[in-house]
Amino acid sequence: MRWICVYESVWSCSVTETRWSCPPAAGVEHIHIPLSDSPGSPLIDHFDRVSDIIQRTAEGGGRTLVHCNAGVSRSSALCIAFLMRHGGLSLLEAHGTVRTSRPMVRPNVGFWKQLIRYEMVLRGCNSVRMVPSSIGEIPDIYEEESRNMTAL
Repeated sequence: MRWICVYESVWSCSVTETRWSCPPAAGVEHIHIPLSDSPGSPLIDHFDRVSDIIQRTAEGGGRTLVHCNAGVSRSSALCIAFLMRHGGLSLLEAHGTVRTSRPMVRPNVGFWKQLIRYEMVLRGCNSVRMVPSSIGEIPDIYEEESRNMTAL
């Protein structure tokens, strides 16, 4: 037996340096954000747009796939931003929600700083802050696990 899921709307959002060579499947709308996974990449410029696409698609009964190369940094940061903007979650709560579904989630330091700024814009306060550590500046939620690490 084969199951087929049909949604009113399906979106794909890829956050990669280069476009995929194959077009999206029929019936799938696609947005490509050409950004590298580097701390200086301005992912914050796309938080509102991508969050609003995800929300509109969900309201219409559709689904959105948000992906990057490894599903660790860029795509997770966009999902966290969506949960803050449309789910009313704090950054700490949104990160926990995404991490529950995908434990290897770990936005890079630059994306964390952008998420912290975004939370301040949305909520007027921050639930996560950057702190110094032996491996450089990190979000305070990683402070405990980084205690025994040393920079290479």
